[in-house]
Amino acid sequence: MGAASRFQNLHERHRHFDRCRRGTFPVTDTYRGRFAPSPTGRLHFGSLVAALGSWLFARAAGGQWLVRIEDLDREREVPGAARDILATLAAFGMTSDEAVLVQSERTALYAETLRRLGTDGHAYRCWCSRADLERYGGIHPAQCVAAPSSRTPAWRLRVGAGVVAFDDAVCGRFEQDLAVEVGDFVIWRADGACAYQLAVVVDDAAQGITDIVRGADLLDSTPRQLLLQRLLGLPQPRYAHLPLALDALGRKLSKHDAAHSVDAADPLPALRAALAFLGQPPRDESKPERLLLEAVRAFDPTRIARSEPPIAAARNASP
Repeated sequence: MGAASRFQNLHERHRHFDRCRRGTFPVTDTYRGRFAPSPTGRLHFGSLVAALGSWLFARAAGGQWLVRIEDLDREREVPGAARDILATLAAFGMTSDEAVLVQSERTALYAETLRRLGTDGHAYRCWCSRADLERYGGIHPAQCVAAPSSRTPAWRLRVGAGVVAFDDAVCGRFEQDLAVEVGDFVIWRADGACAYQLAVVVDDAAQGITDIVRGADLLDSTPRQLLLQRLLGLPQPRYAHLPLALDALGRKLSKHDAAHSVDAADPLPALRAALAFLGQPPRDESKPERLLLEAVRAFDPTRIARSEPPIAAARNASP
């Protein structure tokens, strides 16, 4: 998709938002967005941008906004982080419209989905380690190249041949040849935990998510999720990947860097900065709730800058 087509699509979406704001278009709850943080630390500015962006898209469309805690990586989880993130979001004027879903409580559902994929021939056990895949450039070669052993295997999804493509509301057309750029990827880890790609697809479908607004670092994960949606017969949400907030060295901000945590006791400066980062006009309101209300009324998605995502396809190369 060229720049002209991308901005035409955004323009049409903006017209829809504008009709909602002026009361000339019926406000519905058919739009369902979400923010899905991992509890690996306090909410930082980059996460605030993702939360605010997804919240603005949902509210401007007259839709619902949900929060999901993605806590499957228990080794990286920080005790109390989930509670702190939810409290910080509330201090910034953003609360989930429904009960917060917690992934660690949903293992049985993920396991049943894995069983279905395995029964249908879409997934298989794999004992490959990162070292096993070095001679393939880290890209899994569509079959397990390690001998079965006593250690617990991971499960991988067969990607098959062909390009997976979609139109992103911010980044435009994105295409990926999964077999060449990613290979068969892990959907269930050797440590017994469901992998991110499978869990997020199962949960988005279960929650009826229609629109996914998140950071551009996850853009290259989307084709994997689209493939899983197709194999499972699930609806495909619309996507918008927001530009990333980077540190002085050009690295994505991390929850592990406490210096970038936002201040729940004084939310207005960070809210104004996040709005500016998303290209939205400045707001001088003295309360977060008022600032957010005015931000929804003025929200223009065409002002969001396009961001080139980092190349991270091979990060799922090993269990």
